[in-house]
Amino acid sequence: MAGLPWEATEITIGQLAERSGVPLSALRFYERKGLISSTRTSGNQRRYARDTLRRVAFVRFAQQLGISLATIHEALATLPDGRTPTREDWAQLSRGWRRVLDERIARLQRLRDNLDDCIGCGCLSITTCRLGNNRDELGGRGPGPQRLVRGDFPSGGYEPAQPG
Repeated sequence: MAGLPWEATEITIGQLAERSGVPLSALRFYERKGLISSTRTSGNQRRYARDTLRRVAFVRFAQQLGISLATIHEALATLPDGRTPTREDWAQLSRGWRRVLDERIARLQRLRDNLDDCIGCGCLSITTCRLGNNRDELGGRGPGPQRLVRGDFPSGGYEPAQPG
């Protein structure tokens, strides 16, 4: 990769893609969603401010945390003049996401703790199915791990199903 000249204030979409590691199609998608913006040359080519690299990194990192693009867009919209987030901005925005992330972590931990011996597939091979799929009643809902697909785990804990 040819490095970007430090003094470059505008970069092409190809340079942005190469430097950020984000495919061109994703950058165009981000632009359609209002997450990044460009100007156009007289030849209708996109040009991005160099600090768009930081904005793209912000979007990608937030996505890795499981934050939706809509929520990322809302967060970026709170920045004055649509500027690129600073370290302080990131700290403030991430504090607002902490509750959502904590809830997601708790759900994942419950899922992990309750699915250590079964994935709710209805195979009946586990005689003490903790998901209560007696007589393969979940098979009537369709193929695959129905409790995972629908997210309808019994509340209040799991009791082993009685062999039937």
